[in-house]
Amino acid sequence: MLSFPNCKINLGLSVLNKRSDGFHNLETIFYPVAFTDVLEIIACNETQPAFAAQAVTLSMTGLPVPGEPGDNLCIKAWKLLRADFPKLPFVDLHLHKVIPMGAGLGGGSADAAFTLRMLNERFNLLLTTQQLIDYAARLGSDCAFFIINKPCFASSRGETLEPVSLDLSGYSMVFVNGRMHIDTGWAFAQLGMATREISRSGVSLKEIVQQPVASWKNILFNDFEIPVFHAYPEIARIKQQLYDAGALYASMTGSGSTVFGLFPKEAT
Repeated sequence: MLSFPNCKINLGLSVLNKRSDGFHNLETIFYPVAFTDVLEIIACNETQPAFAAQAVTLSMTGLPVPGEPGDNLCIKAWKLLRADFPKLPFVDLHLHKVIPMGAGLGGGSADAAFTLRMLNERFNLLLTTQQLIDYAARLGSDCAFFIINKPCFASSRGETLEPVSLDLSGYSMVFVNGRMHIDTGWAFAQLGMATREISRSGVSLKEIVQQPVASWKNILFNDFEIPVFHAYPEIARIKQQLYDAGALYASMTGSGSTVFGLFPKEAT
């Protein structure tokens, strides 16, 4: 079974406060983008010698993924379901990685969520969308979004989702990634500094994204841009270059390092 886990962008990202569980309350608009990895799941006979020691295997091609394969969210997704569905077959996973890591695009979260979705469909687990969302939220804060995979207003730590009406198909979207890996934990730690200054418009993100895209520049902000731009001024320059090239709106997505620009289609 083959699928194509897509990435996302954040339209606005406000980090509100740190929670007692160590996570942060935030608000953002998640928007899906058709830039994808490739994920394949093959069911295997548990008696096969290759699977005598491992119930699930993962092979990878494409962009290198740091860390041990056993720590990959795709494997964790299989193990999460296997704990509740002991008859879930042994599987061989293959991931072709195209979405860069540490880029704010949610590629790893998408891979995990698509693994849950594929296992549910392939092996007829009969899980509801809400049950899949609950499983995904246990894997990562933005994994749940990729179960719905439609524009959503996200709150709490990113797992509370409310679909919004938003269509950016009338614009061309340009991505620039400077090949810098921004550690999410580091980025959140910078927001905890007492000296930080966050620009907020006082208008709900849900209201802002219903306004013309050309108006977003001065009212739709990503809180992570302040510390990330300070540490990596080249990322700030990329954003300005997109505006200089005619973008109606440009922003860093997530905690970086990818910056995207929305252009009128006739301009590109």
